[in-house]
Amino acid sequence: MHKGFIIIASFLGALAVALGAFGAHGLKNYATPAIINTFETAVKYQFYHVFALSITGILYAYFPSTLLALSGKFFIAGIAIFSGSLYLLTLFSIVGQNQFKWLGAITPIGGLLLIIAWILMGISLLRYKA
Repeated sequence: MHKGFIIIASFLGALAVALGAFGAHGLKNYATPAIINTFETAVKYQFYHVFALSITGILYAYFPSTLLALSGKFFIAGIAIFSGSLYLLTLFSIVGQNQFKWLGAITPIGGLLLIIAWILMGISLLRYKA
């Protein structure tokens, strides 16, 4: 087991629950439906990939490889960049700082990192020889 990935996933999961609750209850008075949708997308993708990171940590116990470890690192970076950029975009939109709309342009980089993480996981399992 890659304990570090599971520990990080547990904290990112707790953060996703807290942010999801905030989004469901606290944003309605401050944000437009489009901004709330952006925030919900960030929470949703963070949650999906928390499970992927947890699975990566568990798989590492059975199929340890450099590629699988790299997959976990890409999941972490992808979550941070994809969801993080959307959280920041939401925050700046709420406070009226529209000069930060460029953050939306880095969100796809986080998405690409998440795609790469999934591919690395698959390749590492295909290549693993017991």
